[in-house]
Amino acid sequence: MNGRTLLRAVIPKPQQHHHHCRGFSTYDLGTCIATLQSCAHNANLSKGKELHTHLLKNAFFGSPLAITSLINMYSKCSLIDHSLRVFNFPTHHNKNVFAYNALIAGFLANALPQRALALYNQMRHLGIAPDKFTFPCVIRACGDDDDGFVVTKIHGLMFKVGLELDVFVGSALVNTYLKFRFVGEAYRVFEELPVRDVVLWNAMVNGFAQIGRFEEALGVFRRMGGNGVVPCRYTVTGVLSIFSVMGDFDNGRAVHGFVTKMGYESGVVVSNALIDMYGKCKCVGDALSVFEMMDEIDIFSWNSIMSVHERCGDHYGTLRLFDRMMGSSRVQPDLVTVTTVLPACTHLAALMHGREIHGYMVVNGLAKEESHDVFDDVLLNNALMDMYAKCGNMRDARMVFVNMREKDVASWNIMITGYGMHGYGGEALDIFSRMCQAQMVPNEISFVGLLSACSHAGMVKEGLGFLSEMESKYGVSPSIEHYTCVIDMLCRAGQLMEAYDLVLTMPFKADPVGWRSLLAACRLHNDTDLAEVAASKVIELEPDHCGNYVLMSNVYGVVGRYEEVLEWRYTMKQQNVKKRPGCSWIELVNGVHVFITGDRTHPQTEYIYAGLNSLTAVLQEHGYVPFI
Repeated sequence: MNGRTLLRAVIPKPQQHHHHCRGFSTYDLGTCIATLQSCAHNANLSKGKELHTHLLKNAFFGSPLAITSLINMYSKCSLIDHSLRVFNFPTHHNKNVFAYNALIAGFLANALPQRALALYNQMRHLGIAPDKFTFPCVIRACGDDDDGFVVTKIHGLMFKVGLELDVFVGSALVNTYLKFRFVGEAYRVFEELPVRDVVLWNAMVNGFAQIGRFEEALGVFRRMGGNGVVPCRYTVTGVLSIFSVMGDFDNGRAVHGFVTKMGYESGVVVSNALIDMYGKCKCVGDALSVFEMMDEIDIFSWNSIMSVHERCGDHYGTLRLFDRMMGSSRVQPDLVTVTTVLPACTHLAALMHGREIHGYMVVNGLAKEESHDVFDDVLLNNALMDMYAKCGNMRDARMVFVNMREKDVASWNIMITGYGMHGYGGEALDIFSRMCQAQMVPNEISFVGLLSACSHAGMVKEGLGFLSEMESKYGVSPSIEHYTCVIDMLCRAGQLMEAYDLVLTMPFKADPVGWRSLLAACRLHNDTDLAEVAASKVIELEPDHCGNYVLMSNVYGVVGRYEEVLEWRYTMKQQNVKKRPGCSWIELVNGVHVFITGDRTHPQTEYIYAGLNSLTAVLQEHGYVPFI
């Protein structure tokens, strides 16, 4: 049972009055209360406040039913402090169980379980007897408490008041017991209830699912079907969440068939669960099909389908969906959207999109309003910094870095790596020095970024110094990745024999990346003898990598040994090693455009190739022979 149902359950229904009036002046108490409940359901705060004023003016405010309805309305509008003020109003002396129930449910619906429990204790202290609507709220509040003993005490009280067999209360008990992993107690409550409705079965299925006991959850689900209980939408979403985590495509698709048969697919929550399940099973096409068939699309739908594309490495698809979402005025991005789309901007170096997202965050105060703690704030700022750094905009990356309230090791690492990859070796070393001064302990990633910076900036002496001091001075043991960075650094500096010696003497067996760095350097410096050694090693380690063959054929091509070039290409063909087509993209005002070699799928293909042919002709006029 959700928060809305709990709040509705604790408000007694007023007598229905059929008034057709334009203003509040002719409303009687019953009409006001019915209208207040409508305001609560629709979160219509402005009309609810007008009704509040009307109740005060017409001396209706002393009515317990009016008090309860106002508490409910303000709680639904997320103004729990207003609910509390109504509850504690000076003229409201005789607080009954309904008023307490409404405020307890309000605290729970607004994620304030401790205040709900405190109010329940106050209620008990004053001698007000809880009823069957009090217990489910209080029991659910216990689920967010660290002490599972509290729920057992409440369970004991239920026996005293004769509510131990109430299915509504039992469902809450089962769910909360399973949160504390009190499996025996949950089963005991479940088995002792004479009537088991679909809500109770759901409490068992979803309770086991939430604590990761999937086999037991599925066992209860099968037993549910054996007892003739038809699963509802909430059951389906729980079971789909299990198959999502397990990556069980076959059973997930079977549940999809059941969903279609029962007509549950029209529900946005069920469709979102299907999208998530297909996404976790790496079935992007199926997830997109569900999304495109949805009549109603909420923020969770957009976030789910974008997460599916991003998780599967389709960064272009993620940005394309984000552009569609922004074109729809009905849904606005939230913090989850931002943290999903920023990595796509990072991978595609889509700076314009990244800046738009950053601007949207600033204007709408996303980081301040939605971030629950400093940890969330750090993660968000790190994502922004990483995006700017990967897009080559170190000025904006540094601006985010400087303005951060708190920084973790990853924050410093992003800046070191960002400066390093763009050739700003001095700035990278300066950030590392400041990191140590700030009492921040560097880790393995810090030194990968630092050694890479030395490699790109040609700072060989400094790089070798860091490698020798890593363990003795900073307590970080060098790994194969650190040695590979140094090999790359020596190769870039033209010190091929020193790089080769390090490959042979380092305390790790060289990986393909190290040998390939040496091979690429041999091509650059026309060292065919060393290239043959490096090529034999890298092909032995990674025979299916097309880059090995291409690099070696290029080595021979540069020195004019074309027979060897043909031999390497023939070997590549014999080994059935295919060169993957290169993928390029460009970000324009109207979005990111992706294309591969010979691509003719773009809607403006003819225009693009006409421009390319014109450019080729101009190049040839100036004596260049373009390689196509």
